Amino acid sequence: MDERTTALIFKAFCDENRIRILNLLRGGEKCACRLLEEMSISQPTLSHHMKLLCDSGIVVGRKEGKWMHYRISSEGVQIAKDYLTGLTPANAACESKPCCE
Repeated sequence: MDERTTALIFKAFCDENRIRILNLLRGGEKCACRLLEEMSISQPTLSHHMKLLCDSGIVVGRKEGKWMHYRISSEGVQIAKDYLTGLTPANAACESKPCCE
């Protein structure tokens, strides 16, 4: 995964409102109108957060009539998990053998 994609993914997790949206979506797909009710934020603000979440791949949306419906993407979450897991071996190797002697 390139640095730009990695930054987009983790930017999705760097805001309290986006974390709250993700927590709401943990229960399954939700219409934007339901998210607006739960979040008590404006529609443009929700759109901004949803764009960042969708651009990251963590959330996917589908249009139904005039409303968007959003859900957490299993594939996007797996990519984030794989990246974090990939960080572990490099750190472990450095800790077991000093870099500068």
